Amino acid sequence: MIEIFTWIQVIVAVVAGLLCVILGLAGKTPADLTMGALALVEVLLVVQLGIALVAPATGNTANGSVLEFYVYLGSALLLPPAAVFWALIERSRWSTVILGVAALSIAVMVYRMEQIWFYQVA
Repeated sequence: MIEIFTWIQVIVAVVAGLLCVILGLAGKTPADLTMGALALVEVLLVVQLGIALVAPATGNTANGSVLEFYVYLGSALLLPPAAVFWALIERSRWSTVILGVAALSIAVMVYRMEQIWFYQVA
């Protein structure tokens, strides 16, 4: 795991989450902006998966539980598609809020993954 990339992910997820929650509470239905924000979060998660798979081969191993790390990463990878699926089926303001909640949840999960990788001792 690369620490600066992790912090970029957290910042992007928080900004995307706040954007979606604010737009949802303002009455906006899911649109290209909100779906695109969550798509960006998903792309960053896929890149993180690649980094996490290559990092141990370069000597950057996790200090904490590797299983716990990959369960967090796998769960985080599933959240954006599930939230977008929900938003496409139910086109209401609350779907936009759900997109935001998913992005904010991912921010917390990525922060926890960073703790597992760098600080937690197995």
